[in-house]
Amino acid sequence: MDKDWYRINNVESILSPSLVVFPKRIEANIKLMIQIAGGTDILRPHIKTHKIAEIINMQLDHGIGKFKCATLSEAELLAKCNAKDVLLAMQMTGIGIYNFIELVSKYPETKFSTIVDNKGSIVKFNEASKNSNIKASIWLDINNGNNRTGISPNNEATLLYKDIYQSSNLIVEGLHVYDGHIRDSDINIRKENCDLQFEKVLKLKEEIESLGIEVKKIVAGGTPTFPIHSRRDNIEVSPGTSLLWDERYGELFKDLNFLHAGVLVGSVISRPSEDVICLNFGHKSVASEMEFPRLKLLNMKNFKQISHSEEHLVCKCEKGDNFNVGDICYAIPMHICPTVPKYKRVLTVVDNELTGHWLVAARDYNN
Repeated sequence: MDKDWYRINNVESILSPSLVVFPKRIEANIKLMIQIAGGTDILRPHIKTHKIAEIINMQLDHGIGKFKCATLSEAELLAKCNAKDVLLAMQMTGIGIYNFIELVSKYPETKFSTIVDNKGSIVKFNEASKNSNIKASIWLDINNGNNRTGISPNNEATLLYKDIYQSSNLIVEGLHVYDGHIRDSDINIRKENCDLQFEKVLKLKEEIESLGIEVKKIVAGGTPTFPIHSRRDNIEVSPGTSLLWDERYGELFKDLNFLHAGVLVGSVISRPSEDVICLNFGHKSVASEMEFPRLKLLNMKNFKQISHSEEHLVCKCEKGDNFNVGDICYAIPMHICPTVPKYKRVLTVVDNELTGHWLVAARDYNN
């Protein structure tokens, strides 16, 4: 493809820093995601990366009907887009439980479900559902090595699944298994590790079903492992980063040929010394939780990122005199997911022309 695909005509009219997205590339990524999954039936894409109605609608237009999200705001956005099936993959606590129940009542045309990993949450969800006279759909969240959320696939998990099944106002949907810790660059090693750790989940499924309780479905994996899980039976997969892609995943997973579809546009704002320039890509405009580099500069080579603060990204270079204050720079974030919600809107570019903007409609936790 065109090596200058990211350049924008009349880019000087854009206030920097800005985040721009490329709808044609997003659509190509949607098609590739469907191809890898072998169709739309098992796809439950995560919207946490983009949080944008137009991208949800693009997926709906391609026949994707199930989605996954991380916040109540994202869940409501999906319902407003008429998504039929929404999994909120974040265990709600406190008032969040009641807010989730309100969503279920407010949007009856959308099937909402969420996750739990402990007895207390099961009791609270059942009580809230009973008080609202509804049935809440619940997945048991399983920890198969990520050690972030979920319960280990052991006998306690079997008993918790039974508790959900026997609760008066809960419907047990299945098992939710996110294995984001499996990030081997070599697809063969990644598959070996993924299969090995998933064996525990399959064993848990057998133990639950030995009690006469059906495990209707398993939602498994994220972007790195969804091609592997796609080959299993009775599985749904949840890629998310694949639609915009970022430099970290692009470098790690050469087997996944997704296109970069989100680009930061910034500028040189100072040259404090001969071998140093400063860009306006501060913490407020690009995710800063990663080690350096925080982004890949597309049109500026041989720069070393040495300092990052709220408004500034300082870079060291050999020939700083080749750049002037005001020069435009294009960059791909190392981590696109926490970069997107730093912007109220993203600009859209088609064939190097600025065409409009899309709101990052679910950037807040609550609308």
